[in-house]
Amino acid sequence: MKALLGKSVYLRALEPEDLAFLFENENNEEFWNVSNTQKPFSKFTLKKYIENAHLDIYEIKQLRLIIALTKNDEPIGMIDLYDYDPKHKRAGVGILISKSFQGYGFASEALQLLIKYAFNQLDIYQLFACIGSDNIKSIKLFETAQFKVSGIKKDWNFNKGKFHDELFLQLISI
Repeated sequence: MKALLGKSVYLRALEPEDLAFLFENENNEEFWNVSNTQKPFSKFTLKKYIENAHLDIYEIKQLRLIIALTKNDEPIGMIDLYDYDPKHKRAGVGILISKSFQGYGFASEALQLLIKYAFNQLDIYQLFACIGSDNIKSIKLFETAQFKVSGIKKDWNFNKGKFHDELFLQLISI
């Protein structure tokens, strides 16, 4: 667990007790445009998701971890590896911090923990993130973590009546 333990936050596996937290965040429409969600998730669906969370990243090509506070174990967000490709040693990264916990540096610390874990434990060579060009906070978060913009997908996402560009950022292991 030490690789996933930081000063203010730690990353842990999903637990059955996380159902209410997942339900609240996955169904928060403010987050839907960044997660490409188009409909609410039922508690039944999320319960099944949690029950299958133990499956290996090599099998299901993704890993979701809960971001929790070290001081009281309160869940404050989620961080994902997705589209994991063991042959090419790459995976996408997504992160969500609950609104009331944004702006305290928790996302930055969690991202650093995930980067270290991905490169050192999973032997990933590169991580990538796809971020809407108008999501300034996320762009800054990933650029601070040394991700570099390597491409722009023009008019990639349709939201609020118009198309938006999406940035493709990469972090390649040294």
